[in-house]
Amino acid sequence: MDKESVEQLKFQLQQWLNEAQQLIGQIPPAQLYAAIGVLLFTSFFFLIIRLFKRRSFNTVLLTGLSGSGKTVLFHQLRDGSSHQGSVTSMEPNEGTFILHSEISKKRKVKPVHVVDVPGHSRLRPKLDEYLPQSAGIIFVVDAVEFLPNVRAASEYLYDILTKAIVVKKKIPILLLCNKVDKITAHTKDFIRKQLEKEIDKLRASRTALSSADISNEYTLGTPGEAFAFSQCQNKVTIAEASGLTNDISQLEQFIREYVRA
Repeated sequence: MDKESVEQLKFQLQQWLNEAQQLIGQIPPAQLYAAIGVLLFTSFFFLIIRLFKRRSFNTVLLTGLSGSGKTVLFHQLRDGSSHQGSVTSMEPNEGTFILHSEISKKRKVKPVHVVDVPGHSRLRPKLDEYLPQSAGIIFVVDAVEFLPNVRAASEYLYDILTKAIVVKKKIPILLLCNKVDKITAHTKDFIRKQLEKEIDKLRASRTALSSADISNEYTLGTPGEAFAFSQCQNKVTIAEASGLTNDISQLEQFIREYVRA
């Protein structure tokens, strides 16, 4: 572009600027302020939407006692394999993928980030690393070996339910009774009632501690009433599954309720 063309362009831009100033000067102040307000509000609205979308989490945590079947469920969600056998991992199984049951669907679906948190008591603090990004927690219970482990499961679940970040963010929790294909498996209603009874005992004993010992915990339930999961500030639901037979529809339904496809 030569010098003469540049000068013509500058002249044309100056003309447009002058015309715009004259046009704005003809608009009554009230209308001008209203237009500016609408523009600012619209810009702010779209900014909030973009920030909200960026903060929409797609991480789902599988946790529970060792041997409850978390790793089998992880592989069923990822690739439909049973991955039989129980191996205590020192590190979480972690992956971002489209749920195996949704791979054949033609419509676009959102991948899910699933973390299988080790169930060993010394490795449970790893759960805290993922809670800030969590859209939901699946607490897996072995429906066959439930009674021998009810106390340990209740203590672990109590610790999760009273974590400040879980309560403040109201992270939804699914109590997933696994291995229900076995004839000796307990029903989900029985498991729920037993967990509520054990947590009620824990609540009574732990609230008797000094406030210094429970400074990082929230109190569960309603004072003077027996504990029930319905009293929790975050939503707690209960469902059944069988990892070895790929009966995980209720698990997938929970995931898709909080990680939109």
